[in-house]
Amino acid sequence: MNQEIIKTYQLEASVFKAMAHPIRLFIIHQLQKQKHGVQELSNIVEIDISTMSRHLDVLKRHKIIDGEKINNNVFYTLKIPCVLEFMVCTNKVINQAK
Repeated sequence: MNQEIIKTYQLEASVFKAMAHPIRLFIIHQLQKQKHGVQELSNIVEIDISTMSRHLDVLKRHKIIDGEKINNNVFYTLKIPCVLEFMVCTNKVINQAK
């Protein structure tokens, strides 16, 4: 494949990869409603805090979510709410395939 084409779309592909995990999609949907801490999200999904922290880090590095430190806790919010529009479109594709 032409390297110029790959270079052009590499950043978009990296954002899709960042969201390409069920737990990270869950996080995005939860943060649409309100801010959450890592402990709270870990409890809901029933995974350990270190695993949840890694998922949050992936989303944060791609600037999809943001963290705010309050006392000894970090609370996460959805930084780019328009990713949910992509989710609506994705669900239309899924439902059409049924």
